[in-house]
Formats: sequence, C-alpha cells, structure tokens
Amino acid sequence: MELHRGRLIDHIQLVVADLEASRRFYEAIFKVMKVPVESNSPDHFWADELFVSKPDGPEAEGVLTGRHHLAFQAADRQMVDDFYAAGIAAGGKDNGAPGERARYHPGYYAAFLIDPDGNNIEAVYHGEARRSAPSVRLTFEMPAI
Repeated sequence: MELHRGRLIDHIQLVVADLEASRRFYEAIFKVMKVPVESNSPDHFWADELFVSKPDGPEAEGVLTGRHHLAFQAADRQMVDDFYAAGIAAGGKDNGAPGERARYHPGYYAAFLIDPDGNNIEAVYHGEARRSAPSVRLTFEMPAI
C-alpha cells in the first residue's frame, strides 16, 4: 500500500449522515482535482488525508462530526473553477463562487461549497509557487485480514 501525506495533518475523519450523498459529492470534486477516492466499503471511503464514514460504522462510534472548514490545494485557477462546477452539479451548495480573495493574500484564488453535511469545503490556488515535492510517500505492506 502507498499513502501520500502532507506536513501537518496525517488524516481527518468526517462522520456523515448520508455516506452515498457524500461519496457522490467528494468523488465529483476530487475527480477534477485529480485525487483518487478509494474504498469499496459500504461503511467508508477516503481520499488522501480525508477519511469519510457513516455514523454506524466501526470507526465512528455512532456520532456525527460537527461543521468543519476543509481547504484543498488546487493546481491552478481552472481547477478551482472545475471544483466549484463539479461540486454544485453533485449536490453542493454555493458558499462563495470562484474568485480572488485579496484580503487573504495577493493571488489567493478560491471557491467555497457546502457539502451534504454542512461542511465548508474550499479549493484554493495560491498563485505561482514551486513545491519541494508533490507529496510525502509512505510505502508499507498491509497484513492480511
């Protein structure tokens, strides 16, 4: 198995009321962001550091998570625009159309959506920058279950 991780967050779990509605929403936005959604489990799915499960799954202990703001990195402005369009088409609600937010910093281009559980989901492009690496890669063997 291979995982990609950033610098600060190892993973975030959202416990959602309607897993299939969330799966449709996140598959749509992550498709345009070129992030694979994985798992064929009826209880959960994940995309990189984001883990989404239903409340009665073994990971959730029956409790929904509250409202969160998650911001995903976009490769360019077009990806932010595509994220917004795909999210709206998949049931997301507008919380800020694509555009520059100069109050954050010059070149901050973002769009905001409300997901099926009320989370504020953002795609942001910070302008021209150079990454030291696309991600941190962890490789390990998974034990048989």
